[in-house]
Amino acid sequence: MPPIDQIAQFHAALTIIRRDIHAHPELGFEETRTADLVALHLEEYGIEVTRGVGKTGLVGRLRAGNSPRTIGLRADMDCLPILEANEFGHRSTSAGKMHACGHDGHTTMLLGAARYLAQTKNFDGTVHFIFQPAEEGLGGASAMLADGLFERFPCDAIFGMHNRPGLAVGKFQTRPAAMMAGGAYFDITITGVGAHGARPESSVDPVIIGSQIASALQTIVSRNIRPVETAVVSVTRFHAGQAYNVIPDKAVLGGTVRCFSDSAMALVERNMRRLAESIAAGFGAKAELDFRILFPVLMNHADETQFILDCAAELVGEENIHRNMTPTMASEDFAFMLRAVPGAYIQIGNGDIEGEGACEVHNPGYDFNDAALPYGASLFVKLVEKRLDRLTG
Repeated sequence: MPPIDQIAQFHAALTIIRRDIHAHPELGFEETRTADLVALHLEEYGIEVTRGVGKTGLVGRLRAGNSPRTIGLRADMDCLPILEANEFGHRSTSAGKMHACGHDGHTTMLLGAARYLAQTKNFDGTVHFIFQPAEEGLGGASAMLADGLFERFPCDAIFGMHNRPGLAVGKFQTRPAAMMAGGAYFDITITGVGAHGARPESSVDPVIIGSQIASALQTIVSRNIRPVETAVVSVTRFHAGQAYNVIPDKAVLGGTVRCFSDSAMALVERNMRRLAESIAAGFGAKAELDFRILFPVLMNHADETQFILDCAAELVGEENIHRNMTPTMASEDFAFMLRAVPGAYIQIGNGDIEGEGACEVHNPGYDFNDAALPYGASLFVKLVEKRLDRLTG
């Protein structure tokens, strides 16, 4: 089944917008050009725009009829610090910055929905189009909430969407309850005693200590987390020293933790601190843990999850809907908004494993599949027209 015909008619215009955003990526809280572009289009559609919500975020407001009901639709705008490997015409013009997660597509899909809804106004209530900055670990959702997002722009429910490589275009999937893991970053700083590389007996070697800690951290999941729970502890960084013949006095380990419950996250932090401090002390060194929870578990609300899946099924057919996808260990800043307002988050197909759009996100070869644009925009529209149905207002 096709997406909404009127949106399909301006698919080419949406593609131009998406590729322009892709070519001009901006990191979190630096999305000034992107915000300007979004505001320009919203104002062209006749939508009221409020800038500077959560620093570089913005919200568009569109009213129709007299109902007090409200709905929020959210898209993210920031890019990643990745050097793009693609050679197509709309590749990044900013070295070391790239839309490698599809936020350019998410922003464009929401603009497509805004354009259609502003033209048709086939709803009764208020729509808030929320364009969020800094999703990639910098706290953009929290910044918008701290700026009074839902006090200034009330939402009875809020919905978001993310592309999924490996899932065919025209398909959608999500699940109720825990859909995406909570995420934390950590750094462990080990302070020992430096020495000449040829006289290790004079040192308290932080490299050896760090290696022991990195190995011991892997026992947290295997020996502290209940086997029926899921958690990941990954050491992804190890920095120490500058010279071949010098044992340094410091080493720093870093990495990430993913869990599906707040209690599991707290257990990991507690055991990580205990292991790092005790292992370092055993060698006569000191270890300090900096543990930063960046994302809570993304919990979809039951009623809103069924609602978004039902809307998607009306759009593309039940055979193209997966109503109980496997939870993913990736994390998502939208989880903060779902803790404040009922809502749901859904994945939209970016291309199956044999076609365009199958390259994984956070990869220098990734690109959002423009074929998905009318499907995402159409689902946003369907959510508004069903939730704010004139007949039920």
